[in-house]
Amino acid sequence: MAATLSLTSKRCLTKPPIINPHHLLRHLSSTTNHREAQDPRVSILGRAIKDDYATIRSQYQTPKHPIVLAHGLLGFDELHVAGRLLPGVHYWRGITEALTANGVEVITASVPASASIEERAAKLGKDIEQKAGGKSVNVVAHSMGGLDARFMISQLKPPNVHVLSLTTVASPHRGSAFADYVFDQIGPARLPKIYRALNALHLESGAFSQLTRKYMHETFNPKTPDLDGVRYFSYGAAATPALWSAFRQSHRIVFEQEGPNDGLVSVESSQWGAYKGTLMDVSHLDLINWTNRLRWLVWEMVGNKRNFNAIAFYLDIGDMLAKEGY
Repeated sequence: MAATLSLTSKRCLTKPPIINPHHLLRHLSSTTNHREAQDPRVSILGRAIKDDYATIRSQYQTPKHPIVLAHGLLGFDELHVAGRLLPGVHYWRGITEALTANGVEVITASVPASASIEERAAKLGKDIEQKAGGKSVNVVAHSMGGLDARFMISQLKPPNVHVLSLTTVASPHRGSAFADYVFDQIGPARLPKIYRALNALHLESGAFSQLTRKYMHETFNPKTPDLDGVRYFSYGAAATPALWSAFRQSHRIVFEQEGPNDGLVSVESSQWGAYKGTLMDVSHLDLINWTNRLRWLVWEMVGNKRNFNAIAFYLDIGDMLAKEGY
């Protein structure tokens, strides 16, 4: 089984000092020796990736085998809000097209948006079986998609699906403190009403409780070991949301419990297998190219340079897989 990190039990022995997340992230962005920061949680960042993916390079190697893109919670491959009258909204905005233009065979999976990991994993396996045509594949998964892929590989083992590698991007391998917070706020008495309301809207509800840290630590991870013969890679992200960001509250909640995070998933929780590094000043949605164009315009107007291009990032993942022989 691939080596993984489990730092929670070590950290709970001593309560870390209260650190302002804005000050911590500013410190990390301004120094290469980020381990000298006062907060002991800084050591989990691994390699701090600051502007490696700011621009698209002229050349990337192409992996020999197809890449399967697996979306996260509430995700989709293509969403049509007005039937076929208007162009669809893509989860992987521009990423599929860029990989394809570089000669990569891309398979986009589509699983139930908020169903349980087990249901989503089953659909992921069916998609790969139907679309890969028996070819071996590399899975690249964002957020909850990484959990679906792990379960499919470890537990379901579809007979006509051969996964060579799994690369997870900000997947909550150890759950999220924000999921814990939401369930604490709802309370057990009101939870059945919430589930009934979701069912009335034809939304599955199995995913939500499975994203808690308790479920991941006590149930999912013990029964979902890595499969021999599959390579596991992972990336995390850390950002400090602006005042108007939808991630401001969730970031604070996760930061207080788990340390640096991208607004929903902590760096620590993102680490699984060979950890490739932490993308600095990158949010959970930046990772799939759902970047607010106005934000970058204002950012550049005040003299800053854009530090992250999601298309460059995924092209580099393909390049990394090619160099690994996949």
